[in-house]
Amino acid sequence: MTHPPADTAPTAGDVLVVDDEEPLARVVASYLEAADFSVRLAHTGPDAVAMVAQDPDVVILDLGLPGLDGVEVCRQIRTRSDCYILMLTARSEELDKLIGLSVGADDYMTKPFSPRELVARVQVLMRRPRAGAPAPAADLPDPVRVGPLSIDLHVREVLLDGTVIDLTRTEFDVLAALAAQPRMAFGRLQILQSAWGPSWVGDEHVVDVHVGHIRRKLNDDPASPRFIETVRGVGYRLGRG
Repeated sequence: MTHPPADTAPTAGDVLVVDDEEPLARVVASYLEAADFSVRLAHTGPDAVAMVAQDPDVVILDLGLPGLDGVEVCRQIRTRSDCYILMLTARSEELDKLIGLSVGADDYMTKPFSPRELVARVQVLMRRPRAGAPAPAADLPDPVRVGPLSIDLHVREVLLDGTVIDLTRTEFDVLAALAAQPRMAFGRLQILQSAWGPSWVGDEHVVDVHVGHIRRKLNDDPASPRFIETVRGVGYRLGRG
């Protein structure tokens, strides 16, 4: 399946579906195309990495692939693209999900899944702003500062002691949700709906994984946090630095 010719009407977005189960990939593609997405298919890890050069908006990435597994494919995609990555796994073990998110996936679904739910997840991702999307000039916020940590919501940049911290797009969005109202305690669902949008669906505890990654990158000890505090029974809030 290929993109439509350049003179056709714009699509809802470009999606690369990567799965070695070709019949399943075609079913997923048919549902996405019915929702006005333009779809490409890849069935091996190396093909997926090569096709990312065509700059898809979203990659639906199976964990088990020939050539390169989904984790390595995800890692390589993240070195060259800020596209959204929705990882698929036939295994329900928590470790698989954590590994996928740790190398840059934005969300995950476990097989078997509803193709309609998958399309809904993709639509939610597409409603999130692309990395580096500028805010309207009249709405430019000052960077949020927490001790030596600076969070610039406009240019989507995080500095710690003047050094740029390399966050994934989802990690930044989670941190930005907390920075929008410093010292306010946010529940997991609030954070996810801020980062993913109000129509987000899925496991609320995915936010815990992303918070854990942010803490590691900020050298923020959860036992004695400076930047992200756990609020027992609620969720998280920005610390005092």
